[in-house]
Amino acid sequence: MNKIAAVMSAVLAGVLISAPLVWAGDATPEVNARQKNQQDRIKQGVKSGELTKGDTAKMEKQQRHIKQEKKQAKADGKVTVAEQTKLQQDQDKASRQISRAKRNDKAARTQPDMRQQR
Repeated sequence: MNKIAAVMSAVLAGVLISAPLVWAGDATPEVNARQKNQQDRIKQGVKSGELTKGDTAKMEKQQRHIKQEKKQAKADGKVTVAEQTKLQQDQDKASRQISRAKRNDKAARTQPDMRQQR
């Protein structure tokens, strides 16, 4: 009987310890969706030639930073409103930078070179 109680206690302790980690996995569905969207936009920009290698490297670094920040926010089992807000702000900034980089490179290719016209 004591062995059964010990096993049951160990199982219960394991469930209680791991439960916050499981719940934290679902704490940032919007962040996860936006990360995937941004990765897809970066890949599309590389494929189309809108993004340079330097742009891509900067954006990938920024995406890794957001991923690390999300991991840290989930570490205690609860993503606070402040942490969620910070993640959203970082993703907003990353989104703007992706858009700008794609537009800037495109604009540079379409504008005539003024040096050749002189």
